[in-house]
Amino acid sequence: MKIYRVGGAVRDRLLGLPIQDQDWVVVGATPAQMLALGFKPVGRDFPVFLHPQTHEEYALARTERKHAPGYRGFEVHASPEVTLEQDLARRDLTINAMAEDESGQVIDPFGGQQDLQQRLLRHVSSAFTEDPVRILRVARFAARFKHPFQFRVAPETVQLMQQMVQQGEVDALVPERVWQEVARGLWEAQPGELFLVLDQCGALERLFPELAPWWLLNAPAALASLATAAARGLPLDVRLSSWLCALLQGAPQAGRPLIESLSKRLRFPNEIADLARLTCEQCDEVTFSLQADAQAIMGLLERLDAIRRPARFENLLSAHACYLSQDIHSPYFDQDQSIHARLRLALQAVLEVPAAEVAHSTPDPKLIPERIREARVRAICQQLSSQDP
Repeated sequence: MKIYRVGGAVRDRLLGLPIQDQDWVVVGATPAQMLALGFKPVGRDFPVFLHPQTHEEYALARTERKHAPGYRGFEVHASPEVTLEQDLARRDLTINAMAEDESGQVIDPFGGQQDLQQRLLRHVSSAFTEDPVRILRVARFAARFKHPFQFRVAPETVQLMQQMVQQGEVDALVPERVWQEVARGLWEAQPGELFLVLDQCGALERLFPELAPWWLLNAPAALASLATAAARGLPLDVRLSSWLCALLQGAPQAGRPLIESLSKRLRFPNEIADLARLTCEQCDEVTFSLQADAQAIMGLLERLDAIRRPARFENLLSAHACYLSQDIHSPYFDQDQSIHARLRLALQAVLEVPAAEVAHSTPDPKLIPERIREARVRAICQQLSSQDP
């Protein structure tokens, strides 16, 4: 039995990056031997075990054979006869197909170290085409390693990805897996690279058909907005919302059915879909609130449900700020602080209205909602009068 550290941990060490997770491959062992050593089985599709102390994953060396379309159509073979090189050969990229032995010596049968030096994301073999998830993974790695390393996808790998798209392999991806990989890509340092690589190989139009016409019109603006969100370290829902808001700019009403279709098909989490829809719908209204009166601002706060959901309101303002940052020719460029400060002051004024007292002093119960709203509008008016020049 021999144990090797493999994959991302080896790659990241060679790049000088901190190692987040470690994976191990065990060569020459059987499941019974692993169980006898105290390892806990967790793999459903192939033998994977958790170390009894570190709880890191140890997988028996295995090979894979494609027998059906899609990313689930694989037959896995794990046995003591499978070599380390055979196990590494089934991996996606050369930079992920390296291993280290117990002495720290790197085993690199496919040129991963050279590709690290040349900053290339290159497939290990033609078996790459057997798993459409690898298209998404390559796009995600491009987003991760664009800055500061300037990695690029090797031309021959782009060509393989294009062939996979043309052959319909991408169509076999289940929605949950698409969203999982896109969400992980949005968290990377340069998330726009995810969409650029998907566009380069033709997968973007297949995965996001609702957005294809808008990508042709507004891709630079959407990428700039997303880059701002990433640079500011904003959360996932804000990143996606800022991207979609800039992508669908100029058509807030068209944005709602598009986002509803996209979120339903790819099964976005409800709170993420909700923020994206609301940001696109109300983007222009938030922008124009810089000149709006108290009545209009009250209506906007109601549509944003800001009184009940102040945290979502703040996330929407963050997404809106990223959207404004991408158009240097807009009269509202770099005006987000003024716009958002005005809305925050208005919300603060609304929250300070003693709704219970207003209700108590209103003789007719039917008029209570109207009287509370009137009091809130007056509070906004007073607050803004004290702030506006």
